[in-house]
Amino acid sequence: MLKLVTIIGARPQIIKAAAISRAIQRLYSSQLTEIIVHTGQHYDENMSQVFFDELGIPSPVYNLNVGSGSHGSQTAAMISGIETILLNEKADAIILYGDTNSTLAGAIAASKIHVPVIHIEAGLRSFNKVMPEEINRIMCDHVSTLLFSPTATGFQNLLNEGFKPDTQAPHSANNPKIYHCGDIMYDNSLYFSAIADKKTDILARYQLTNNNYILATIHRNNNTDEPVRLNALFKSLNDLSYSANLDIALPLHPRTVKLLANNLSKDIYEAVKCNLRFKLMPPASFLEMIALEKHCRMVMTDSGGVQKEAFYFEKPCVILRPETEWIELVECGSAMLADANETIIKSAFEQLSTKTDLKYPSFYGNGKAAEFICEEITKHINHNQT
Repeated sequence: MLKLVTIIGARPQIIKAAAISRAIQRLYSSQLTEIIVHTGQHYDENMSQVFFDELGIPSPVYNLNVGSGSHGSQTAAMISGIETILLNEKADAIILYGDTNSTLAGAIAASKIHVPVIHIEAGLRSFNKVMPEEINRIMCDHVSTLLFSPTATGFQNLLNEGFKPDTQAPHSANNPKIYHCGDIMYDNSLYFSAIADKKTDILARYQLTNNNYILATIHRNNNTDEPVRLNALFKSLNDLSYSANLDIALPLHPRTVKLLANNLSKDIYEAVKCNLRFKLMPPASFLEMIALEKHCRMVMTDSGGVQKEAFYFEKPCVILRPETEWIELVECGSAMLADANETIIKSAFEQLSTKTDLKYPSFYGNGKAAEFICEEITKHINHNQT
């Protein structure tokens, strides 16, 4: 029985972990055992515990409760805590998701004591090292033993960085194995799509009707922390509400809530609060987000995960960043980059609203990525190899 330690610390990682946990429980319970460690990077209960309950993920065995802090202090606390857990549990491997500080901490802690690193969502690149996430994902990839890329683009990025496509076992950080495996979030979206409408009333609660609202999310610190950008984003959304005669559904990330009053101009803040069609909401659960995504007219977001979820449900997407890791969405025409530029945001909305040839190719696999990942782990991670 292989013992895997799974590190999660932020909302998207909790959701991603559901797919692997579900595959282990259904198909690999005799071969794999999973110990979940919550770093506490996101410590708001609405952003964490609700997802465990809703998605049926086993409760964490450990919670490091690191909370907020500078990148250095937060990451250092996680490295220390994760190292202790890996040693005490005699872990055969560590599973890391995405690109957060929790990911980086897990990669450093495990690689230093020679615990194999399994990186899910490997190979994604924005090619912008100003973003902390870019540093985290690159560093994690380069100490990993098994790297699972959700897209062909991500796989090619790994090849471009010197990874070899045909390495032979045994695998290690010095001889890693890379895969194009499909996206576990596509697995989740397919699995939970049928459940979402039955288990949430969020549309009725906020008087939203099918195909008659824009779903927006804004949480990245370069948008929330910079007043000029935040004002441009909220003014664009507010203007579109009137010009397009649409509701705006905006679940608010805790970071955004704290900064609205300080970083929005008084005029824009008042205009948003007075607009009855601008629906500011608490953080949405995963099932609520699926329901919102399934029934909206369009998505506008700075979230990488929400970009993909929009694609899964065949919704056009305006990306509120200057670049994206999911360039295939832009290349196929279903999404457009607009950054925080009012003119481009409004133009992108018009273009995507009038397109009659939007396409949604099967970039993200067949909905069985988690099963594939578990199977490869059983083949290539050896018990007590550490």
